[in-house]
Amino acid sequence: MERWDIYDSNKQLTGRTMKRNDWCLKDGEYHLTVLGVVQHTDGRYLITRRVLTKAWAAGWWEVPGGACMAGESSRQAVNREVFEETGLDVSAVPGEPLVTYHRENPGEGDNYFVDCYRFTLDFEPSSVEVQEAEVLEWKLATLDEIKELAAQGIFLHYDSIKAVFE
Repeated sequence: MERWDIYDSNKQLTGRTMKRNDWCLKDGEYHLTVLGVVQHTDGRYLITRRVLTKAWAAGWWEVPGGACMAGESSRQAVNREVFEETGLDVSAVPGEPLVTYHRENPGEGDNYFVDCYRFTLDFEPSSVEVQEAEVLEWKLATLDEIKELAAQGIFLHYDSIKAVFE
């Protein structure tokens, strides 16, 4: 069973954990998620499209990411998530969160912090191997293409992370 650490409103560990997707958090408690913006050395960004079976935002475009497991650092989590979803290894690429934000969903038990990283990586497109249970398709997109998807309302988190693209 996958477990997530619980953080307080100052993004400090509480020493408690929760079961994945249990949504038992009280107001003022959070879990931690990460996003990994992967920029190819040609300037385009690797984006993925969510499978149509997702309960939320099915078919929308996004960047690789997911929840931190209990005991895992933000950086370890983003390395793992990018690798799981795309097959690309960013563990040797320098990076710190460029944007951190939080979402509060009062009374829903799903409050979370998000650390968003950007990695510039030279890779062959043929080396991208998506996780088929999570990703319907992928592409290398220009910033203008991403902005257009966001304008259509089908690119997750864009307003919260747009500074990472610029």
